[in-house]
Amino acid sequence: MRNRISSILLIAFFALSAIAHFMKWDSILQFVISAISVIFVAGFLGKATENVAHYAGQRLGGFLNATFGNAAELIIAIFLVKEGLFDMVKASLTGSIIGNLLLVLGLSIFAGGLKFKIQNYNVSLAGLNGSLMIVAIIALFIPAVFLNTHSITQKDTNTLSLIVAGLLILAYIAWLLFSMVTHKNYLADVTEDRDEELPHEHAPAWSKKKSILYLVLATVMVAFVSEWLVGTLEVFTSEFGLSELFVGAFLVAIIGNAAEHSAAIMLAMKNKIGAAVEIAVGSSLQIALFVAPVLIFVSYFTGRTMDIVFTTIELVAIGVSVFIAKSITQDGSTNWYEGLLLLVVYIILGVSFFLV
Repeated sequence: MRNRISSILLIAFFALSAIAHFMKWDSILQFVISAISVIFVAGFLGKATENVAHYAGQRLGGFLNATFGNAAELIIAIFLVKEGLFDMVKASLTGSIIGNLLLVLGLSIFAGGLKFKIQNYNVSLAGLNGSLMIVAIIALFIPAVFLNTHSITQKDTNTLSLIVAGLLILAYIAWLLFSMVTHKNYLADVTEDRDEELPHEHAPAWSKKKSILYLVLATVMVAFVSEWLVGTLEVFTSEFGLSELFVGAFLVAIIGNAAEHSAAIMLAMKNKIGAAVEIAVGSSLQIALFVAPVLIFVSYFTGRTMDIVFTTIELVAIGVSVFIAKSITQDGSTNWYEGLLLLVVYIILGVSFFLV
């Protein structure tokens, strides 16, 4: 019954958002309907990915969940790049990174911790994830420092951005090779070697073929709804007097990350905290090391290169998020209080961004 209601709401809001877009309804109404539709579609995407993850294993499943969960974010950002809204793109990337590290990870650890007193996962994976997050910070920090302390032309800034973007993509591809192939067993989750079914574990809702089909369908639906949502952002921002920084970093990021929110929390509550951390932290790493660099190359091919120079506020927000997330996850165990601490930091940043 619950699944049937969810399916009806998914189809209804997707159809309604399409009607609102093509019939050119009021922009604010279009934004609200499209935002709700994105959340439902992202939830559908998250469920499809979780089913695929059941057949693929926790590590690969976590990667797939992060990848397809970021599909909404990437597609929204590509449309923003085509519109030339670079500041909002960077803000949404910032929001995705801090949203995954603080909100998604925080809610997952908090919800899982309420059900299971202590949850453990691979310490080596936690340490490597922390190191990768620091590399991402360094890559974003250096261009900003050089631009603000030395006289660098726009052409040199674009060149530096493209070089850094290329190196980050190579680093991410190497990480996938390392974690999925050469050191797969070394980074295996602590629950993967158990033959018995995990507590509260359930069989997948769909078959393997149906899960893959729904995954593709959900991604296509996300692409359409994302385009409709982006078309209303400027009007919505000006209408309510909100800054592009707040809209990009929190509204767009929260809407775009709906898939990770639902999937990671559900996994944590099934005592699969390793997979939940893989989704939240892995998604942040994917945004910083792959999505952001790809967007720079996308902008380059559109004829107007977006640089990789983030504002001081954005860098501070990302730096703080990485610092607290690394501090909490590095020991390979979690509890509900650590999740609460992540959520507190997220709220502090949210209020600060709103008041900017």
